[in-house]
Amino acid sequence: MDLVPALEEPLKKVLGPPTAKVMAEHLGLHTVGDLLHHYPRRYEERGQLTHLADLPMDEHVTVVAMVADARLHTFASSKAPRGKGQRLEVTITDGNGRLQLVFFGNGVHKPHKELLPGTRALFAGKVSVFNRRLQLAHPAYELLRGDAEETVETWAGALIPLYPATAKLESWKIGKAIQLVLPSAQEAVDPLPDSLREGRGLVSLPEALLKIHRPHTKADIDDARTRLKWDEAFVLQVALARRRHADAQLPAVARKPKPDGLLSAFDDRLPFTLTEGQQKVSKEIFDDLATEHPMHRLLQGEVGSGKTMVALRAMLATVDAGGQAAMLAPTEVLAQQHHRSVVEMMGELAEGGMLGGSEHATKVVLLTGSMGTAARRQALLDLVTGEAGIVIGTHALIEDKVQFHDLGLVVVDEQHRFGVEQRDALRGKGKQPPHLLVMTATPIPRTVAMTVFGDLETSVLDQLPAGRSPIASHVVPAADKPHFLARAWERVREEVENGHQAYVVCPRIGDDEDDPKKARKSAEDEAEKRPPMAVLEVADQLAKGPLNGLRVEVLHGRMHPDDKDAVMRRFAAGETHVLVATTVIEVGVNVPNATAMVIMDADRFGVSQLHQLRGRVGRGSAAGLCLLVTEMPEASAARQRLTAVASTQDGFELSRIDLEQRREGDVLGQAQSGARTSLKVLAVIEDEEVIAQAREEAVAVVEADPELENLPGLRTALDALLDEEREQYLEKG
Repeated sequence: MDLVPALEEPLKKVLGPPTAKVMAEHLGLHTVGDLLHHYPRRYEERGQLTHLADLPMDEHVTVVAMVADARLHTFASSKAPRGKGQRLEVTITDGNGRLQLVFFGNGVHKPHKELLPGTRALFAGKVSVFNRRLQLAHPAYELLRGDAEETVETWAGALIPLYPATAKLESWKIGKAIQLVLPSAQEAVDPLPDSLREGRGLVSLPEALLKIHRPHTKADIDDARTRLKWDEAFVLQVALARRRHADAQLPAVARKPKPDGLLSAFDDRLPFTLTEGQQKVSKEIFDDLATEHPMHRLLQGEVGSGKTMVALRAMLATVDAGGQAAMLAPTEVLAQQHHRSVVEMMGELAEGGMLGGSEHATKVVLLTGSMGTAARRQALLDLVTGEAGIVIGTHALIEDKVQFHDLGLVVVDEQHRFGVEQRDALRGKGKQPPHLLVMTATPIPRTVAMTVFGDLETSVLDQLPAGRSPIASHVVPAADKPHFLARAWERVREEVENGHQAYVVCPRIGDDEDDPKKARKSAEDEAEKRPPMAVLEVADQLAKGPLNGLRVEVLHGRMHPDDKDAVMRRFAAGETHVLVATTVIEVGVNVPNATAMVIMDADRFGVSQLHQLRGRVGRGSAAGLCLLVTEMPEASAARQRLTAVASTQDGFELSRIDLEQRREGDVLGQAQSGARTSLKVLAVIEDEEVIAQAREEAVAVVEADPELENLPGLRTALDALLDEEREQYLEKG
């Protein structure tokens, strides 16, 4: 984190090439500074023992335990000299549970002498099950001996840091390497301004590094972690604040809608009134569009809260003001769906230049990679002449050939599916930087929005439009109660008999192109027992079995775009009763007559994804039903996740649950390519207060000194955070 000579020192000079090579390859650590910022995952007290019952399966663990028993077995072996092999079985205990250690062959001699009953040691290895008992095979170990001058009390109470380790490098070896470089911590340059550190009562960075690696008390650990959390939150928020500050200096064309133009004509023909939330968010967007700096706004909201309507009104306002608007969708299915619904909502207002078109009308064109040459040529011509005010498309919009007459607004749907370069390329197509509106369909907790999308102002839609029906969700435990699944298909039939339609969602397509190795691997996997349910197989079984006589069709990502579009059109028109699909229907698909959804192997989807899928039903006046089918046992974490989804419709609450169950890196990793997580001690959900305060402090610092000329330590920390890739991410975003 610090470009100081001592901390820049390559590890191979300090630790020797072999250890340095393992650290670089397996832990990504190259310099003394990197190693000092490799913090302990947790601490054990030397006198206390680890709870063995809580160990995770198939993970590399480090435990403190006591040897209860050691037995050497001799057995016949053709591989061993003199035909006799040896196996040492050591039982270790935490006072309650027990764990078996096994050593074979030549590896038994040293542990046989050292691991005597009563001995305490650190043991590291991978947890597996053998004969229904937990075991570590050939673990590495380090005996815990008190130094001669230590009293029993200080020895027993001493805290042992346990580091994120690998099979190639045990925690205690990392600890010894850190002890070697720890004196260099004194030279760490502090990124926090003195006033901030003193005002918040935080220890200095050198002191924090000493305390996190060599704590004397638990209070030392708390002091260090509090301080290091501030570093991570503050440096990241400064990066984002500088980005916002730089954007605010860019020029843009102000886009103010005409009082009686296209937007007014559109609003007049709406058959419903906008929700309060939609009106409030629209005002925020229109205020931004009216300024001479580019808008950078994130529009997030509940599934079905009417984000597309808000985005469309922003596009119409831009067209009113003489500009063009582009909407970027992540898939062809979604681009076609958006194009269809926008044209439907606008009616004759989308028929600019055509007979029967309204006087305020504009042209709405679709541009995707699979369009025919003639249609594509016409769409490109409409864009460059300005004939088309609105274009909706996939990343085909970004290609060099696509030229705009005057691009004023870019709407990006489902932000995290777009690479940075794509967003950047589209922004470069305007005469001046266009305004940017990013829509995300997955509600994001405030802290994550501040961390991942911290360069964007945020608008939230948390009200559902009037007339939306509640969705009843239930878990269907197919393994425990097979008759529940039979009942699920009966419910689908009942919905169809009542004039409605249903979706069935599967995790896999299931054609020959599926990787047979993958299917075989998961079939062998004890926890999974079989490959995930597949669209083609399930559709076939349903059509021949429980849904015999109904019109069942399939939809998945490998179909030709024209075929996908035809399937969606038939479903939207009510010609198809049941659509068996992959997650291609996850966002933007709007068929108000579809009231039921059955999600097969629901435990294989994330919480937010399930919420997203469920939002496809209950979009009309009839109540929605979502059935989550799983074979997971009741006590499993996967089953509890499904119960959480069934119990609440609040997407913001579900996204919190989702994030608490996943690692932080996933949260930040989804932001963009290039935004690898730099968070080691900061937990996005738990540390809400630190992030909010750090953001305030960062804004104040950047406003006072945008180039950070008076804060060399902070500049250094920023340079380390913004490696080349990440720098591009922040600049291009």
